[in-house]
Amino acid sequence: MQEKLDQLHAEALEAVRSAESKEAIEELRVKYLGRKGEVTTFSKQIKDVPKEQRREFGQAVNELKQIVTFEIDARLNVLKKGRFDAIEETERIDVTLPGLNPPRGHLHPLTQIQSELEDIFTSMGFAILDGPELETDENNFEKLNIPGDHPARDMQDTFWTKDGNLLRTHTSPIQIRGMAKMKPPMRVVGPGRVFRYENIDASHEHTFYQMEGLMIDRNISVAHLIHFMRTLLGEIFQSEVKVRLRPGYFPFVEPGFELDFNCRICGGKGCSTCKHTGWVELIPCGLVHPNVLRMSGIDPDKWSGFAFGLGLSRLVMMRYTIDDIRHMLSGDLRFVEQF
Repeated sequence: MQEKLDQLHAEALEAVRSAESKEAIEELRVKYLGRKGEVTTFSKQIKDVPKEQRREFGQAVNELKQIVTFEIDARLNVLKKGRFDAIEETERIDVTLPGLNPPRGHLHPLTQIQSELEDIFTSMGFAILDGPELETDENNFEKLNIPGDHPARDMQDTFWTKDGNLLRTHTSPIQIRGMAKMKPPMRVVGPGRVFRYENIDASHEHTFYQMEGLMIDRNISVAHLIHFMRTLLGEIFQSEVKVRLRPGYFPFVEPGFELDFNCRICGGKGCSTCKHTGWVELIPCGLVHPNVLRMSGIDPDKWSGFAFGLGLSRLVMMRYTIDDIRHMLSGDLRFVEQF
């Protein structure tokens, strides 16, 4: 009996020490120490051993059980350590290395300038309004003192839809919608995208961005208009900007003006952007025509106001000395990433 016990001892130690996986160790634990395991079987046979040999044999069985248990646990720890050592080599992470910064997007220069303008105007008490890009003829032309037979419509070549609506040619309809919902006194600006059937060149696009502004109060004059325009340009460029105010015709204002400023691309010397004049038309403006007020339900005998239109695309061109408006909507990330 003792000889078989010694043989089992040697066999168990060799099997455990040569095991190469956690699963193999668990199989050996069941084989030797399980309810029907070989060491457990010897424990059950202690009662059958002669009385004078029983104590010695029992001690030997218990020692074997302890040795096999110790060897199994030791081998399992070795395998676990080896696994973590392998992970350390193959999946090592140096926490002292700098982190990886994923690429981040940013706002388009048109969006940036629009946000800045909204901040400037809200600081001057203006509300920010919005409106649909698909407009009615009434809001885009009729209520702006441009009836169907008016020659001024030829100045704004238009994309029409089959149902008689159109893609707005300016953001002035936002003002019309504002006057329909609000009562004077009022100060509003309406930024947005507009569309015209244009011959595309360095300074003209079929799709571009504008911001229209309107102020209605009592006894508004050209002096109020000039004050707000100077404040606006000073905030945008943070420097002295050479401007000129010249007469201009727009059906929705009377009198009307063109506010131009010195071309920042060529410094006033003349280039394709300014059509070789040295000046860039930036802000059409004037005092609101009485007919426009009247058609929006505002009494022109009690109220007056000024309106202006600011070309955001051209403003971005002047601010960053961009020589071609077509870059704005080109979709070329090399252009956008510069800002």
